[in-house]
Amino acid sequence: MTVTDTSCDTAYGTASEAPGGDDRPPPARLALTGHTWKETAHLLANLPVALIGFIYVAFTIGLGAGLSVTVIGLPLLALGLAGARLIGRSERARARALLGVRVEEPSPLHGPGRRAGFAARVVRGLKDPVAWRTALYCFIRLPWGVLTFAVMMVGLLLLWPVLPFLARGLANADRAMVRGLLSPSDELERRVAELESDRGVVVDTAAADLRRIERDLHDGAQARLVALAMGLGLAKEKLLEDPEAAAAMVDEAHGEVKLALQELRDLARGIHPAILTDRGLSAALSSIATRCTAPVRVSVDLSERPAAAIEGIAYFTVSELLQNISKHAGAKSASVEVWRSADRLLIQVGDDGRGGARLDGGTGMAGLAERLGAVDGLFVLDSPVGGPTTVTVEVPWRERGTL
Repeated sequence: MTVTDTSCDTAYGTASEAPGGDDRPPPARLALTGHTWKETAHLLANLPVALIGFIYVAFTIGLGAGLSVTVIGLPLLALGLAGARLIGRSERARARALLGVRVEEPSPLHGPGRRAGFAARVVRGLKDPVAWRTALYCFIRLPWGVLTFAVMMVGLLLLWPVLPFLARGLANADRAMVRGLLSPSDELERRVAELESDRGVVVDTAAADLRRIERDLHDGAQARLVALAMGLGLAKEKLLEDPEAAAAMVDEAHGEVKLALQELRDLARGIHPAILTDRGLSAALSSIATRCTAPVRVSVDLSERPAAAIEGIAYFTVSELLQNISKHAGAKSASVEVWRSADRLLIQVGDDGRGGARLDGGTGMAGLAERLGAVDGLFVLDSPVGGPTTVTVEVPWRERGTL
């Protein structure tokens, strides 16, 4: 999960877009407001919609269950449940439009893909909890639709002074049904959808890192080694004819070898620094702190070392944040603090620079937040204009030696 908190940006564009926000309509009044008419339209439409849904579910599930002793019964039942998912989607859309209920769409059905066998796909459809809850919703909606249609017709013709209160009471029951039966199954289902999205970020980041390593090898060490091979070849040809010139070429080649080795060391440090493997986070963070343009105070309070992958994430996160301080902050001092809290590793990087950092400001913050989100991390940015800037990062703690 990635949470961003800046002076200019929030994690959600508006309060109405925040999941779990308050979507309650304004209180009912004697006046017939727009909310009342929307609720009335929804309640009157309950009967025809519920009738269609009931007939569909009763026919498909009844036919599929009745033919389950044959070859075609279970596939028909799975197909009927897939159609029930579509009914649920239309009902959520109707509730959003007329009742203002914000219900997240359930994640797609997970399991065997297209290459899986036909039987595996049928079993996946039969085990779909979202479809079964939608089928239950369609069954209980028919008597409810008859009731709401009758009450609202009487209200429109005879009880219109109290129509807003009638509509609100019945609409609240509708809201409860939609939230209870048509919402995603549980937090796990939402996490599956979120992690599926994060997996794409991980793949893209890994591909970008491979391209960077390939480019650095091609343009740096590989080019120097090619030049070195050519220089040594020329020196070999001149060894007997002009020993002094050959010696000068060998000396030049020796210098090229040193430069190539240095470039390979720098590249290896960019992949995984040796000091991090040998001495841990405290020494590694102190090392990269010396490269920052501002003095950096480093404090690492860990009684034990986390898993190597978590150490690498923490190291490169701090490295990128310190590079941002050097390039953009204009800070006179900075600090890095690392500690453990329960099953989370916390990192806080702050500076007294000009502030105003944003996720869309071109400082690499957005990419860093995406990469942390892909490993179930948390990223919080607090950077008012004029400073100071504080970045707090949380990543899962894993014991050393575990994956």
